[in-house]
Amino acid sequence: MLFTKPTKETSATAKKLNPSRTRDHLANERTYLAWMRTSVGLMGFGVVILRLRAFHPPELPRPGIGWKMGLVFSVVGLLTVLLSTMQYFIVRRDIEEDTYEPPDRWVILFSLAITLLGTGIIYIVFTTSPDPNDILVM
Repeated sequence: MLFTKPTKETSATAKKLNPSRTRDHLANERTYLAWMRTSVGLMGFGVVILRLRAFHPPELPRPGIGWKMGLVFSVVGLLTVLLSTMQYFIVRRDIEEDTYEPPDRWVILFSLAITLLGTGIIYIVFTTSPDPNDILVM
């Protein structure tokens, strides 16, 4: 079925359903790639937060909470990959069936996740002592 030559009937049906289908699919792919860049950035930021521990004095015995924030950023980045891939295929199907409606739930979910992560980073910044002898180890 996938490798059959399109007939005039199938081409006419596809054009009748949605004449801008190609443009819609390309927009869906661009959106997917934007989510991939975002997820790579989140995971990269998580790794940077984890690696910041190497720049702190070794005589500080406390592990701190920075590694937890780095891990959370990395996990959210990985979840972004999974959810955006799932959303890509849902939108692809909806475009083909000409039933696409933009979902608000992913925008709200991702906005809340980034707000929580940003709040965590702000908390770490403001609770870390500026005194080098009293550093909260990241």
